[in-house]
Amino acid sequence: MSLLTVGTVAFDAIETPYDKVDRVVGGSATYITLAASNFYKKNNIVSVVGDDFPKEMIEEFHKREIDTAGLQVKEGEKSFFWSGKYHDNMIGRDTLVTDLNVLASFDPILPESYRDAKYVMLGNVDPNLQMKVIDQLAGKPDMIMLDTMNFWMDIAMDSVKEVLKKIDVLTINDEEARQLSGEHSLVKAAAAIFKMGPAYLIIKKGEHGALLFGENQIFSCPALPLAEVFDPTGAGDTFAGGIMGHIAASGDKSFKNMRKAVLTGSVMASFCVEKFGPNRLLEISKTDIDQRMEEFHALMAV
Repeated sequence: MSLLTVGTVAFDAIETPYDKVDRVVGGSATYITLAASNFYKKNNIVSVVGDDFPKEMIEEFHKREIDTAGLQVKEGEKSFFWSGKYHDNMIGRDTLVTDLNVLASFDPILPESYRDAKYVMLGNVDPNLQMKVIDQLAGKPDMIMLDTMNFWMDIAMDSVKEVLKKIDVLTINDEEARQLSGEHSLVKAAAAIFKMGPAYLIIKKGEHGALLFGENQIFSCPALPLAEVFDPTGAGDTFAGGIMGHIAASGDKSFKNMRKAVLTGSVMASFCVEKFGPNRLLEISKTDIDQRMEEFHALMAV
């Protein structure tokens, strides 16, 4: 049984108040699988890249036991590219360039060995593609977690709501929760979203942490205060990867364990923002993760 991740594998160009990079590996599936692989060793990735994507990164996936049979490589074509510039507060950002390239015709085809996935993470892509992946599964996984964003709600709300009927966990930010539900209060927003299908809702609040709703309970997880945040680009995806890696490793979907999963996701996200792209995730060890986990527990202790 495996953890299947569907999303983008791409190139990013990023400028923050600290520095900038012109070309770094990015994409939701990249961050999710790198984070999850620290906890669970049966990761499968479904995405598409051009022949410009570095073989060294694919080798890095293999070193971490991330199966890339579902990673399509399109010869003679270019990988998805995004460029953005962050505001001084490191929250707002402006998109400068979006070149879909191979993503424009992406057709997610699951290898036969992926179809019995026990856990599925649907990264932030077109909801119609997310549904196509679900339709290829051999049976109902133990958990399907979905990430989406306001862009898809703006142009494909009906499709977003159709996918929500099929999943167990939804992760979105606070403004997206308000848009999806039509409610300003996040408590009321959660109640409205539960009627759409998910059993759990995780609302990301950036530097203010995250809220977990489920089983008539609420858990508030803080974000670790950091002296410097160099690049928040992949933090949300890394957060999701930490959550799914923990759930897959433990096999426990209870609210109590979901609390631990959200904490694990927050730990991984705190590493992600310390360097551009996924570079910090490629460096950390189990000892680093354990030490950071202790810092989080100390932060929450009373």
